[in-house]
Amino acid sequence: MPRTSDPRPDDARPRHDASRAPGPSVTPLGSTLLDPAALYFVSYDGLVNNNAFQKNGLLTHAGHQYAVWYTADRTAVVARRTAGGDDWRTVRLGHRLGADDSHNVICAGVSPADGRLHLVMDAHSSDYRYVASVPGLMDDPGAHAWRADAFGPARDSLGGLRLTSAFTYPQFLPTPGGRLLLSYRTGISGNGRAALAEYDAGRWTDLGCWSDATGTYATARGASGFRNLYLHGLDYGPDGTLHVFGTWREQSRAVTCGADLTNHDTVYVSSPDDGRTWYNAAGTRVARTGSTEVGVGAPGLVVDPLGPDHALMNQESQAVDSRGLPHALISHVPDRFGPCATGYVAERTARARAFHLRRAASGGWRKTEIPVPLRSSQRSQLVLDAYDNAYAVLPYGRIAAASAAGGWADWALVWDGSEHLGAFGEVVVDHTRVRQDGVLSFLYQERSTGTTPSPLRVADFRLPG
Repeated sequence: MPRTSDPRPDDARPRHDASRAPGPSVTPLGSTLLDPAALYFVSYDGLVNNNAFQKNGLLTHAGHQYAVWYTADRTAVVARRTAGGDDWRTVRLGHRLGADDSHNVICAGVSPADGRLHLVMDAHSSDYRYVASVPGLMDDPGAHAWRADAFGPARDSLGGLRLTSAFTYPQFLPTPGGRLLLSYRTGISGNGRAALAEYDAGRWTDLGCWSDATGTYATARGASGFRNLYLHGLDYGPDGTLHVFGTWREQSRAVTCGADLTNHDTVYVSSPDDGRTWYNAAGTRVARTGSTEVGVGAPGLVVDPLGPDHALMNQESQAVDSRGLPHALISHVPDRFGPCATGYVAERTARARAFHLRRAASGGWRKTEIPVPLRSSQRSQLVLDAYDNAYAVLPYGRIAAASAAGGWADWALVWDGSEHLGAFGEVVVDHTRVRQDGVLSFLYQERSTGTTPSPLRVADFRLPG
């Protein structure tokens, strides 16, 4: 059975003494330049170097921070610095981006048991490229030269394991037991399945799929027979439970009012065994990876119902607080702006809002609108500090925050990056650094025109704790 959350009454407070805990705050620490001329092209209303769902485009391990991107000549690169330092040292990897597709991101992860850096890149419902470092590179940076020969060649398999030729949206996640999970989608938008692979003892294993693409979803307008589940992320709580929020994307637009984004509903599942079995919020098993897959009609999945007419964004963000309670950031056009958002880019830019969705200790779900217009079609990122204060890193590097002591009901803008950064839109947050040293870092690219390369930077902010 799944692990249970803290059964205390829902006072919306973390384990810290709320009377002594500071509220949210951000102190700018400056920014550093990664690349004066990074690759720039717009597709799917985004950039290949700064998709918010890119985990991890920026990560911290053993006192060093790492960033990955494509430079102007399309070469995949990885850079590192001492966390908080100014000197980024860049290594060019043996691969060049093959398509002008902003979803062909680079994803990085660290296997705890052997200290390797793993990179998956250049895939959108296609083959992928995989690169791994020598063992120990991440755990003892001083003992290994930071140069190209610390990495193997770019391959089309995970050390000989071929997963799928329709691969998209990689996310690495270390397990509490020292293994490394790789989450990905197999298939295409509107007809794909969530799947997992695992790295342990120097080799990869295909664990299989856990979400189903088939089944009927119907509205008053029509029906759809195929879909895919977009994940907001995968995050462990303090008790080792793995939490996942997601949204469904339907293949058929017949279910909509004419909208061009068929996302609907926010769903939630958890796993007590590193993604082998999955449970809904009531504790009922709904899937077993590689065996039975969770479908759109499974009971108890939906924790925030929303039809496909509101330009609901997919792959937004999530976090788990100190009590093991899951939080998500979602965004859509609220009902007050009308029943049908037909064009998602225009409608989201004009009317969309971000919402904070969280599970209460009593088991229910609470949803709070963040009163800051998005002014963008793009995604935001959710961060919790050491006191469970919440931060929404919005498009253009704007930061809104709410206090745990106030029940996360006091959302307000605390820093306006649109006045300082000149960022294109989405940013890539280093969630690992927040946990390790209380610094919020995010990667952003300056706005350009056409395909003119532009600077890529990392901004740093001190958080409480």
